[in-house]
Amino acid sequence: MSSLTPSLPPGYHSRPATLDDVPAIHALVTECERKLYGRGRSDAGAVAADLVRPGLAVESDTVLVFGPGGRLVGRAWVDRRSEVDVHPGHRGRGLGAALLGWTLARARRAGVDRVVQTVPDADTGAVALLRAHGYEPLVTAWLLEFALAAEPAVPEPPAGVTVRPFRPGDGAATHVLVQDAFDEWQERRQTYEEWAAHTVERPVFAPQRSALAFADDQLVGAALALDVPGTGEGYLEQVAVRRDHRGRGIARLLLRHTFRAFHHAGLDACTLWTHSDTGALDLYLRVGMTVRHSSTVFRKDLKDLKDLGA
Repeated sequence: MSSLTPSLPPGYHSRPATLDDVPAIHALVTECERKLYGRGRSDAGAVAADLVRPGLAVESDTVLVFGPGGRLVGRAWVDRRSEVDVHPGHRGRGLGAALLGWTLARARRAGVDRVVQTVPDADTGAVALLRAHGYEPLVTAWLLEFALAAEPAVPEPPAGVTVRPFRPGDGAATHVLVQDAFDEWQERRQTYEEWAAHTVERPVFAPQRSALAFADDQLVGAALALDVPGTGEGYLEQVAVRRDHRGRGIARLLLRHTFRAFHHAGLDACTLWTHSDTGALDLYLRVGMTVRHSSTVFRKDLKDLKDLGA
């Protein structure tokens, strides 16, 4: 079966991505973030982890768009989820619509029933484009922040609970804890390899700023931290507490430990993403975090897809 290519304006061409393209893709994503938020906040490790997602075939499930002169100006990938980015200087030329059409056509050819894509609410053009192609809102996501101007207070742990930084060898137990905790809302359990690529094996993973909680020598909570260069901020990739230990203040304790660790590192703030399916927004607001940005996860049902052909 021949590969799909997006229908591009004159002067643009496309090809699939490779791992060698990670630095260029990261630079493109950073430019898009700066346009929208005034700062970059992603890292090359996240881009690389997406390209090795289980089930994603880079030769057929990714596409890069190059403009005149050979500069990378757009990219997309699709594997149940999808992402589309177009360089701010090349918007308004139909590249976003072409890449969105490619993701839908590729997903339909792959036999996927639906595809989801997260779009910042401030990116009104992208929101309008998805709605015009029949995407419907699924969940709301929020980027929350905790300012670190002053050293955060850390509460006393509950009786029998101890907290320490992440150590080598903690990965397997932390993976099981996170997958069990996220089973309530995530679509599927991640293998250790997939999970680790986005967390503990990511180059920006910060083990000494990641906090683990134990009760009777059993791991009952984790807050996994990233230190993304150039952002001036810490980031919490995942926060999880074992179900039978919730309601004891363990999540608040872990958050405050990581906040303090980032403060000691001289960073300005700590951020994290959460979404409406997790039910965790109130917890983060109570611990002193505030909403910086919101995004919407949109869903497109492909069973009766007729508006964009393969």
